[in-house]
Amino acid sequence: MTATTMTPAQLARFEGRLRAERADAEERLAEFDGVMSEVRTARSDASADDEHDPEGPTMTQEWSQRTAVLADVRAELADVERALARIADGSYGVCANCGKRITVARLDARPTATLCIDCARRHG
Repeated sequence: MTATTMTPAQLARFEGRLRAERADAEERLAEFDGVMSEVRTARSDASADDEHDPEGPTMTQEWSQRTAVLADVRAELADVERALARIADGSYGVCANCGKRITVARLDARPTATLCIDCARRHG
């Protein structure tokens, strides 16, 4: 194994893990899309006066929180898709900055990593 390649078994393991993460993110995305539809419908109801409800968050708060979570899930899904594309094109596990190998331990911790630990420290 050279400094810039991974074994087929390692690649297969990471690909499987990334595919599982993608399925999980897609499931959460679908769930939150449904919840967002409910909140959107509730917000459009002119008779709803949730600003004076002392029992819970307002629809505006709910919308803001759900929108932030939805954006996070979409970003996670995009990161996973890019990692799977790197596996497909042979660049997975190679630092996008310096070209050195990203350690398996780092990829185990963060399978979507694009930078080796040294470059991540410099850029972080």
